[in-house]
Amino acid sequence: MAEPKIIYLTKSVHDLVKEYPELIPLMKELGFTRITEKTALNTLGRFMTIPKGAMMMHIDMGKVISTLLAHGFTLGGSFAQAPEEKAAPSEETAPDERTARITEYIRRLSAGEDLEKVRADFVKHFKDVDPGEIALAEQSLLKGGVPLRDVQRLCDVHSALFHGTTRAEKIAAAEAKVQESLGRRSPAALERKDGADGLYEALRSIPGHPLSILSLENEALGSHLEKVRKAMETEDNLMEELAALRRISFHYNKKNVLYPILKMNYGFSGPSDVMWSVDDEIRDTLKNLEKRGLASPAVRETPQWKERLSSALTRAEEMIYKEKNILFPLCAKNFKEEEWKSIARDFAHMEPCLIVPQPRWQEAFPQEKEESSLSDGIIHLPTGRLTVKELTALLNTLPFEITFVDAHDINRYWNDDGAPKLFSRPATALGREVYTCHPPKVVPMVKNLIDSFRTGKQDLFDVWMEKNGEPVLVRYMAVRDAKGTFLGTLEIVQKMEFAKEHFAKLK
Repeated sequence: MAEPKIIYLTKSVHDLVKEYPELIPLMKELGFTRITEKTALNTLGRFMTIPKGAMMMHIDMGKVISTLLAHGFTLGGSFAQAPEEKAAPSEETAPDERTARITEYIRRLSAGEDLEKVRADFVKHFKDVDPGEIALAEQSLLKGGVPLRDVQRLCDVHSALFHGTTRAEKIAAAEAKVQESLGRRSPAALERKDGADGLYEALRSIPGHPLSILSLENEALGSHLEKVRKAMETEDNLMEELAALRRISFHYNKKNVLYPILKMNYGFSGPSDVMWSVDDEIRDTLKNLEKRGLASPAVRETPQWKERLSSALTRAEEMIYKEKNILFPLCAKNFKEEEWKSIARDFAHMEPCLIVPQPRWQEAFPQEKEESSLSDGIIHLPTGRLTVKELTALLNTLPFEITFVDAHDINRYWNDDGAPKLFSRPATALGREVYTCHPPKVVPMVKNLIDSFRTGKQDLFDVWMEKNGEPVLVRYMAVRDAKGTFLGTLEIVQKMEFAKEHFAKLK
């Protein structure tokens, strides 16, 4: 007789599927779509129960139970206690009403009402605030006709409304006191009522995960903002510290990867429309202040310059707050594992911000990269897909002549846009050894160059010359795959008169 399959609804989803792997396809069919994501299961799944997940995903718990029973599972313990996961009904549980109230508070601030008075009313009606609610409030303002510029300006002011009111902050404050009394430093993991904080904390604990990188950068930025403020007081190394702070643009570049996903995939346009613009304003202000401060030391002594810098620092500090309490938990709650892996691969090609080295999330980088393939006239590449027609037109649009010689020194390809070439390339040369295209006295030099590429002695060789009265760059490059295997040689011929004229105008 088979052992009974007992489900305890108080157990975490992670532990349940570990015990009963057959739950995974069953729960996915019920609507628990992220159950198949390894990262989500090992993070959110460790503290998420079936009743909690059903509540978050708006899945009928009755249907869940009947499905489990129909597939041979038995409920252990007292199921009467399971629905306690559900919040008690109150006026606060109506999302539309909560968003409307938050929006109204922000409108009152925009009208110039005293912050503390608005905060007092806010605290009366809200025990805590979820990140999505704040984002939706900003969207509501935009849809209600408030100009984008005004909402951007409000971003700096209204974030003060939420300080200390998110559930995460309340728990953190309480935990901090306990930890202080116990002589420990690190507070316990936090959990917002919608699960966003718990998932955010779990994901940021994964080395190299995008949320881990962004959080580490914010910690570094917070410390450096303090350094800049101290330098303003002491007047020591101020411009050096300000120059280092301008690396904040690398942090904002990474956030630019998040915004479109939130907007296009999950319908949260607020962060994209508001935060993105504020990021740009902070970045541009710091750049302008540095430029003016370097050009004239006297400017740095003016009250106007100092006030602008202090204001920019405050805006940057407020943005760190909004990222931690709104943007990152919102992304953590919504983004799928494959989206995070794609973001991690994007981050790997982006400059780090005040953290060196930038950690790498190994799980996002498979040992074997996706191979290219051709099907139905579509060339599938690791970074996209093109038709043969598109690829041909793309290569012919490049502002230079290219020739590819394969690993066996055979001419395999050159682009041709129909215009006269600096170096003639007869079609009959395709499929022949590259050496047959050069005069005998040049052949030894060409062989030595390609051999140096083949053996790895060098990867690049430039030849500058004049052709028909204008400067020309001929660049030879070794072509290698991801493992470093030599695939051939690329020749690029480019007219450089445009660059010469450009820099002449700057003199």
